[in-house]
Amino acid sequence: MRICLLALLLATGSHVTGSEEDRKPNFVLMMVDDLGIGDIGCYGNDTIRTPNIDHLAAEGVRLTQHIAAAPLCTPSRAAFHTGRYALRAGLGSIGRVQVLLFLGGSGGLPPTETTFAKKLQEQGYTTGLVGKWHLGVNCEHRGDHCHHPNTHGFSYFYGLPFTLFNDCNPGEGTDVLADLKNLLWRLTLMVALALLSLVCVRVLGLLEVSVSFIVAVTCLSLLAFSVWFIPFHFLRTWNCIIMRNQEVVEQPMVLDTLPQRLLGEAQGFIERNADRPFLLFLSLAHVHTPLFNSPGFAGKSRHGLYGDNVEEVDYMIGRMTETVDRLGLANNTMMYFTSDHGGFIEDRDHRGQKGGWNGIYKGGKAMGGWEGGIRVPGIFRWPGRLPAGRVVDTPTSLMDLYPTLTHLAGSTHSHRLLDGYNLMPVLEGRTDRSQHEFMFHYCGAYLNAVRWHPPGSESVYKVHFFTPNFSPPGAGGCYKTKLCFCDGHHVTHHNPPLIYDLYTDPSESRNLTSDTEPRYQEVLQQTARAVELHRATFTRAQPDMPHPLLEPAPNQLSWEKILWRPWLQPCCGTFPFCGCKENVSSTLA
Repeated sequence: MRICLLALLLATGSHVTGSEEDRKPNFVLMMVDDLGIGDIGCYGNDTIRTPNIDHLAAEGVRLTQHIAAAPLCTPSRAAFHTGRYALRAGLGSIGRVQVLLFLGGSGGLPPTETTFAKKLQEQGYTTGLVGKWHLGVNCEHRGDHCHHPNTHGFSYFYGLPFTLFNDCNPGEGTDVLADLKNLLWRLTLMVALALLSLVCVRVLGLLEVSVSFIVAVTCLSLLAFSVWFIPFHFLRTWNCIIMRNQEVVEQPMVLDTLPQRLLGEAQGFIERNADRPFLLFLSLAHVHTPLFNSPGFAGKSRHGLYGDNVEEVDYMIGRMTETVDRLGLANNTMMYFTSDHGGFIEDRDHRGQKGGWNGIYKGGKAMGGWEGGIRVPGIFRWPGRLPAGRVVDTPTSLMDLYPTLTHLAGSTHSHRLLDGYNLMPVLEGRTDRSQHEFMFHYCGAYLNAVRWHPPGSESVYKVHFFTPNFSPPGAGGCYKTKLCFCDGHHVTHHNPPLIYDLYTDPSESRNLTSDTEPRYQEVLQQTARAVELHRATFTRAQPDMPHPLLEPAPNQLSWEKILWRPWLQPCCGTFPFCGCKENVSSTLA
């Protein structure tokens, strides 16, 4: 009898252990907006306090050459979600506008793209996105939600379908086509003066002008005025909204409580799904401008309001880690921390610097392939699975998240060409090199630079085909235009290209020549061949693929796609009288 009982207990215990081991891992991905790699303590900052992020790195793996696929929000995030360069999804711009500008536009992440959330959803995961999306909402009419997070694999969405930008906070100025808006104002004034002159000429009898003609011209002028004035003047109402799934719950959004609400929603999602496999992507509104002025953090750092915001981010990361640990999920949860691209170094006003610091790296946000705009923090923590304190120097990419997550979730391979690779062999210490021999760095739709990590070498060569023209001359950014652009007189093409060895010159300050680099000609030949093969992937069928890859997708950042259309505008209430306020007390309870 005792033997039978013992056998039964052993069998039961074995079954429980096997069930726990077989359970799919959870994923908590945390992305900051516009954070510079030099803003974090474990990446060299000794004045901004980030103890929670530093602790996350100490308990996990820190990547030192973690690369965003683009130096701006929309294309970088498209690549992150799909594991593919944004140009494949039509999100590489050939003009000045490189990100989505209006929620009422029709551009966004095409429904034909597959995100890691969609693949995990197919594997039984509960998936959630809390925070910023910035990859579109509607295609043809209000409510079709063709680009919405729910359509792209996130079972739950709470947050900003657009992004945080200065227009969301009255008094901070405008971020959206400010020069065009000023030009349209001047043209409007000129038309108004012309109409007034026409009326005066008729009244004085100097010229015979019919009343019907004046009325017709006035009506056309008013129509033209409304076409541009309504989208620009009411930007805060149109773009600064909060959605819960497909419902607008606040329009315009109130910024004062936004950090607490996003944190509370993220913690609540984990708590609700602690007993099943889940994926949570916490996409923070920090540290994009306008900066928050949260009680408890304002005035506490040594770097003004920007430093206060970074320290608030660190607090939020600490709370997320505490939630995972408190629920006993740590050993079965991969946590990941990063930024969508580098810091915005040109963003400053009379109060001081409002953008991030990119450490020793040249350039920043919107500066093509310069390292400061694409090298970002990358931290993975998974106790019991990943070695604590490991530092990885090999090139890795935000696009690697897709194949890494789908591999761990047991998903089948994508039928679409991926540009990222499974990171687990590198993270676990089974190898010191990633599969990225080459990486391609885009400025909009233009191939700006190529990174080559030769087999058997510590060198990482970067070849720049063109570089943005900094202004004023000698500055470290495009301060006159505030953002750098990718074509025309805004760039300088280099023949031969600029070449740097990031292993010995991470700040890209010493251009290599045939006299200073023995492998100079080899670098040019290898990168030229890699570019040829890379470009071919946009037009031809891939081996072992069931159908040709018709790439790239239609341009999602054309003027036709990005400009505001009233019938596409998400609205709380009856359009155009959009407006509502969320019950904050209930969401923070």
